[in-house]
Amino acid sequence: MTRDALSNSYQPVSLPAASIQASRNIQDSQESVYSFLLEIVNQWSPENVLVEFKKIFITYENDAVNRAAIAGLSDIIFANSENDFRDVLKRSCYILINNWEAKRQYKVIKELIEVFAELKINRKTFSRSLGRVRYWLNNFLHSQDYQELKLFTARYESGEKSHWSHRYTSYLLVPQYVDLNNSPEQREAARVLSQQLKDKFKFDLAMYTAHTQLAVAQEKAPTNPTGLGDEILRLIKLIVAKRGSFSYKSLANIFLDQTREISYKDFKESIQKYLTFGLASQDFVEIFQKKLTEKLENLYQDKHEEILDDSLFLRTCNRLIENLTTENKEEPSPLFILLMSQGNPLTLVTVLLKIILISKNSRTHLEACIAALIQHYMQYPEDDCKWVVNFFEIFNITFAIHAENVQYNLIKVANKDGNGESEDTLSTYRVFSQLKSHRSEDDAKAIAPEEFDIADYQ
Repeated sequence: MTRDALSNSYQPVSLPAASIQASRNIQDSQESVYSFLLEIVNQWSPENVLVEFKKIFITYENDAVNRAAIAGLSDIIFANSENDFRDVLKRSCYILINNWEAKRQYKVIKELIEVFAELKINRKTFSRSLGRVRYWLNNFLHSQDYQELKLFTARYESGEKSHWSHRYTSYLLVPQYVDLNNSPEQREAARVLSQQLKDKFKFDLAMYTAHTQLAVAQEKAPTNPTGLGDEILRLIKLIVAKRGSFSYKSLANIFLDQTREISYKDFKESIQKYLTFGLASQDFVEIFQKKLTEKLENLYQDKHEEILDDSLFLRTCNRLIENLTTENKEEPSPLFILLMSQGNPLTLVTVLLKIILISKNSRTHLEACIAALIQHYMQYPEDDCKWVVNFFEIFNITFAIHAENVQYNLIKVANKDGNGESEDTLSTYRVFSQLKSHRSEDDAKAIAPEEFDIADYQ
């Protein structure tokens, strides 16, 4: 039975006003469900909690222990409030996810989400209440809320059959935890998983980089965590090569020192020079400078004579990020399309990195914009949008390399060409990665090809 057919076969009915008036306050009804789940998730096994969750939201069964929760849900059903049902269902899921996450009970999180995929919604029922629940559950399965919930199975998605966007779930989770309309539980669950996936990618990238430089092949070499092939090592070297006294971080610090206590108008001129300084692609620079000038000229014109403050600085950096990615959170900006047409995504990623290095508070805003771009393109097969997937890969790798708790370095190794002359190309360098401890940089561990023990990092 199709969704439309289901909708036609069962339509919500209006219940007597006396029933609505007799129901308890909706918020209190929701709290009774939350309280019950919080009580059992801290006392029962995950398997038994999952059984009770199904009884409440799927089969709508009353038993000796869930009476208060069923009564609360019944109030919502009798009030014919689908939005309130959706809210209590979502928040209940995230309450369980957060508690199981804290206890590292990841398997049951996957099982919770799979409950909805196994629903037998089309079964006939003579119960109007259960019929209404099934109708609402069907709507939930076709909603953005369910798509957001499915992101929490990301840690289990791998292999060739998984969609290309699964590699960027850490970014797709960002809109969930920055949306103040979401429940505290959903925002926290999204924030925690997003950070875990970022940390895992940084770790996997460091391990893969170390092993691919080994002279002797390993039986259990780490899998390439990116969507790129053999060119990944060369790309990493290109990204790491910008070091020394004029590294991106050093340039950012110089820029911040030179733009203190200046007018907003002067700041807009300075940031254009900063963002284009050192970029190798001249065609990119010319197009970027022209479009950037056009964008900045009209930005907050009434503030031109004011001294730059933190708020104006942050807003300007955020607007620049939007100009370079997506201006409406739905489709790529004209400047993104134009710059990507130049065929050098690393240059655009470099500009975005330079913005974040001077405005760390813009990082979450940037990731939310990247998530919007991923959502826009995820409707296409990877082969049809390879150019933008390549951008996402380079973005992911670049920001992993420039993470605060990871340090990559290039070390030149002895290499002579056929004439006995010493070469100086990327092939003569090896990458060494270092995971820094949160306690002290002195506790940092170097991940070198010659000495590696995965137990040190688990």
